[in-house]
Amino acid sequence: MNRTHKLAFSALMVSLMMILSYLEARIPVSTIPGIKLGLANCVLLLGLYWLGAGICWPIMLTRVLLSGLLFSGPMSIVYSLAGGCLSLLIMQLLRKMPGFSPVGLGMAGGAAHNLAQVSVAVLVLKTPTLFWQLALLLPVGAVMGAVTGILAAILLKRINPFNQDTPKKGM
Repeated sequence: MNRTHKLAFSALMVSLMMILSYLEARIPVSTIPGIKLGLANCVLLLGLYWLGAGICWPIMLTRVLLSGLLFSGPMSIVYSLAGGCLSLLIMQLLRKMPGFSPVGLGMAGGAAHNLAQVSVAVLVLKTPTLFWQLALLLPVGAVMGAVTGILAAILLKRINPFNQDTPKKGM
């Protein structure tokens, strides 16, 4: 795949992540703040397998900045950036280790995302008692990450975005 194809595919992934982020903001899965499916993370997880971590970092950063500017605001960028960076870092590291499936990566990424966001909230709000929320958010993040990991695993088996097979002339 040449650079132009990678750039176009990356832009497509950012667009899909933006759409999923917007839908998740409009259709909450819980009344508890901070709990969401994380479907945009599924796209990032696919990107790790299809494109590699080097391209996923700019994809994640672009999505966080655009989503924050368009949908939520500057403080949301801070929280999302912390969650996205730790989540992607953990998934990137675990991807290199044998035995980790997309489901395991999704679970670890979901939990890491919540850990980073709560940690930033503690620093910004100077309220260490917020760490108690991790008792709920870490397992929920792992479960939601498992859902996105299962979805990613299904898509990885069924979709090959770089299929080079072209129909023969006359067919």
